[in-house]
Amino acid sequence: MKTSINFKVAKSDSEIHNFRKKSFDYIRKDLTHKNEYWMEQKIADRLLKIEAFCKEKSGRKLQKNAMPVREAVVVIKENTTMQDLHNLSKRLEEELKIRIFQIAIHKDEGHFDKETKEWKPNYHAHLVADWQDLETGKTLKHQSFHYSKMQDLAAECLEMERGISGSLTRLEAVEFKIKKKEEDLKILEERYSQMQQEMESKRSEELIVKESDFLGFQKIKTDKTIENYKKAIKTNNIQLLKNKTELESKEKQIVELKTNIESLKKEVSIFKSKNSALLTNETIFAVEKKKYLDSVENTLKKAILQESIKIPNLQNLNDTELKDKMIELLEKTSKENNIPFFGYRGGF
Repeated sequence: MKTSINFKVAKSDSEIHNFRKKSFDYIRKDLTHKNEYWMEQKIADRLLKIEAFCKEKSGRKLQKNAMPVREAVVVIKENTTMQDLHNLSKRLEEELKIRIFQIAIHKDEGHFDKETKEWKPNYHAHLVADWQDLETGKTLKHQSFHYSKMQDLAAECLEMERGISGSLTRLEAVEFKIKKKEEDLKILEERYSQMQQEMESKRSEELIVKESDFLGFQKIKTDKTIENYKKAIKTNNIQLLKNKTELESKEKQIVELKTNIESLKKEVSIFKSKNSALLTNETIFAVEKKKYLDSVENTLKKAILQESIKIPNLQNLNDTELKDKMIELLEKTSKENNIPFFGYRGGF
């Protein structure tokens, strides 16, 4: 089995879903008892703590567009344990400073195969993380190789094969959504068709009201019969309209998903081409490497310029003091921008 881990901003209703605080129509209630949960702190409480620490550490409020709490969905095996996920959490904190404070293992989600009607479980876990850098008070900054490292750690800790990364993973997710939406659409179409057939072949006997006269003959009560037909037509029209609206909504969602998947396919294609070129073409590799190094250089120069203004009596420092100050500044800037820093190894 392949695993993957992808962090996104945590949703406001995350805890309701993760800890099954209400019933959902897409889960199997008979399997919910197999789920496992662990919580160190509620999201709302952790956010308050993060905001207070940011103010204390940096002297500024947390930016409005910051995403200090994020959530990952991790693909797991049927026998994956809570301890396995705690081990993964520990490695994420040690190597990437990501601190997990909630874990939910879900074994009650999945779908029935359209053809075989067999249950296909979707074993996964939700990891909710504190994304604050304890050294700066700001949110952690990661680059592409850090996200690749996350995939490596997940595969290693869960003893699973490493899944495909980036756009390819999102592509699979969108394809799964399309399949589910198409199945829902088929159900709605069948329901819509059934409603129309029922309306067309409605048994008249159920709507016709008859009464016996004084001779015992059955006669139709016209006014009551007409009233029954009106009610039946109104009820069916309401249901038909509702089903039609649902159909149109599902069709729109499928179109949007398919547009999204086409975009992702192009993105994947570009990613593969670029990756192939980097591995096989020395010129392109050199160009991309230079771009990265130029970016690093510009970042360091800008930081040095900004920090040098803050250093009093800079011109009075001797060579040793200047070197020490420069190393300290470079290390600090490297950490804040996730630039590999190997320390001072000789002269400048």
